[in-house]
Amino acid sequence: MNWIGLVVFIAVCLAAGGLGAIATTPEIDGWYRTIEKPTWTPPGYLFGPVWTTLYIMMAIAAWLIWRKAGTKAAAFPLTLFGVQLMLNVAWSWIFFGLHQPGWAVADIILLWFAITATTVVFFQKKRAAGLLMVPYLAWVSFAGVLNFAIWQLNLG
Repeated sequence: MNWIGLVVFIAVCLAAGGLGAIATTPEIDGWYRTIEKPTWTPPGYLFGPVWTTLYIMMAIAAWLIWRKAGTKAAAFPLTLFGVQLMLNVAWSWIFFGLHQPGWAVADIILLWFAITATTVVFFQKKRAAGLLMVPYLAWVSFAGVLNFAIWQLNLG
């Protein structure tokens, strides 16, 4: 029965990625190609595999929390997890869907704090779950700096 929970968490996280991709994918060869980006922007082919890996790691982390404590006892950490996941999806729609890098910076700052809070609480509940969130926090930290640089390069 615990494995069904893992499948559900993976499905939820990959679905969140899919919702973000709806806004992102059409803009990669459109709007995103036309805006200024720093020279240190990673190549486009990295984003899909990195995000897929991160979503699976996040799902395993959430599953570990749920499996250890159960739904009721894990309500707070899983609520934090849900908040950061919603902010994650929102970022794609703000940045790519609405073409608003400045507003996306605001979202990614909130996202960073939500991921940090989730990671801390996950560490408190189960060390492995917290560790699984660290690469995500690192990637979003980098993405935040990249987002800010793109915004600054494209002002006016």
